[in-house]
Amino acid sequence: MASGAEGDRREPINEQAVANIYAAMRSELNQIYSKITEMEMEVSEHSLVVNAIQPLDPSRRCYRMIGGVLVERTIKEVLPAVLRNKAGIEEIVARLNETLEKKKKEIAEFETKYKIKIRKADAEVKDESGKKEGSAQGVLVGPASGSE
Repeated sequence: MASGAEGDRREPINEQAVANIYAAMRSELNQIYSKITEMEMEVSEHSLVVNAIQPLDPSRRCYRMIGGVLVERTIKEVLPAVLRNKAGIEEIVARLNETLEKKKKEIAEFETKYKIKIRKADAEVKDESGKKEGSAQGVLVGPASGSE
């Protein structure tokens, strides 16, 4: 029975289970996107700080927030720590991008395996055909407005 339960986890039983798994995978993909965006903003903030304090005198006082506590240090002490943090965040962004690519491939494989088609793509195809009809209607309307 244990092997049967494991088989159920790997292979969805019905369409609803497939849809739920697919929705969870898409949700995880969106979470990864948002985390990457958040981390890129952190890198940007660190760059701004580095650019602001680098040209200043290393013995000058500056303040740094550490764990919610504002501490007084010198630029000489703070600059290397900010650069280390920035490098660490950039590494995390690189790992998240790798994870994102793996998740995209996993979702693509899942879509092909269960023949999943996204409705938005169908709506875009309909919109394109509507544009063709709209342009044809525009041509027909032209002579009608001339007879007024």
